[in-house]
Amino acid sequence: MFNPSPSLVFYFRKCLFSILLLSLSSLARGQNLGESKVQETVNLQQLASELEVGDVVFIHVSVLPFEKISSTTESWVNHVGIVVDVSGKEPIIGESRVPFSGTTTLSRFVGRSKAGRVEVKRLNTPLNEQQKNEVLLAAQKRAWIFYDTGFNLHSNRQFCSRYVREVLNEATGINIGEVENFTTLLKNNPNTDLKFWKIWYFGNIPWERETVSPASLLQSEKMYTLFDGNV
Repeated sequence: MFNPSPSLVFYFRKCLFSILLLSLSSLARGQNLGESKVQETVNLQQLASELEVGDVVFIHVSVLPFEKISSTTESWVNHVGIVVDVSGKEPIIGESRVPFSGTTTLSRFVGRSKAGRVEVKRLNTPLNEQQKNEVLLAAQKRAWIFYDTGFNLHSNRQFCSRYVREVLNEATGINIGEVENFTTLLKNNPNTDLKFWKIWYFGNIPWERETVSPASLLQSEKMYTLFDGNV
């Protein structure tokens, strides 16, 4: 008989807890998405034609705990992926998601965003062909890794902003976003719902844990905005 280890049991219990919260997404509708202003509206084909490997794609997913990530970081964005291939019918996005990291099409990725809200950023320094190949290879190395519901920058799992940051760094040597601990991230925002995060971390918020948020990547001065609007 298979006897799972205590750590594996704990992880799957955490995943089940996450799924339960995701099912309560309707309770999170209508939250303030921050002050970022939509600039334009395009169709999916127009956006797809402009994308290159290495572009970073930000969206807003209307489910918990992603809604809480938005409110905690005071930003409209709460999920992020990276373009890893543009050779097919439509761009392919690499991402860390529940339960495993992997890839998806641009249409499916954007289709998860509330009201089709999308922002695309590109590194200030253009990627050469070798670096673009390295982006795909770095993403492939991170496929099928469990999602980290603890948002720990140093765990053996992944979460979206860490995934994108690491893929770009491995391919280009450039780091986007700022590493923060939970003390800075949570206490500096007076509107943070600490009750939620105490429940999420089973009563003990890991204040010194280092993480990196989608909002931090969005604010990076090492990238410029290619597109900001609705699709």
